Amino acid sequence: MRKTLVAYFSAGGTTARVAKELAQAVGADLYEIKPAVPYTKADLNWMNKKSRSSMEMSDKSSRPALADQDANIAAFDTILLGFPIWWYVAPTIINSFLESYDFSGKKIVLFATSGGSGFGKTVAGLKPSVSVDTAIVEGKLLNGRQTAAELKKWVASFS
Repeated sequence: MRKTLVAYFSAGGTTARVAKELAQAVGADLYEIKPAVPYTKADLNWMNKKSRSSMEMSDKSSRPALADQDANIAAFDTILLGFPIWWYVAPTIINSFLESYDFSGKKIVLFATSGGSGFGKTVAGLKPSVSVDTAIVEGKLLNGRQTAAELKKWVASFS
């Protein structure tokens, strides 16, 4: 039996809500990716070029520190990886997460929340952070409400 983990980063709570609904719908374990230093509202002000999130996203080598590294990635075959879209890609903390574990031979299916933009070049931006035998699949924007049946059907399409 394939084991699934829903791992997510959420700055404002929207992605957390979706991740919890997804994990419950498909019977997956849940893991929150937390920054060592939590983001404040000022940090997330994308209109301020000097805000923390703007500075991180303008530097593609930025790797925000993680609060912990205790996800048991080895126990899972598939990781449903969720995050808000920032500047048309995943926040750089997702690269921090991917570079902190061995995802060799695993399938990572992305899901995201967004105020308007799509995945853009997200997969290309994340691929260098994992081994060559890790599959990263552009999944779906999960904005709004999805039923448990819709979420199960979506996840089943990757099995």
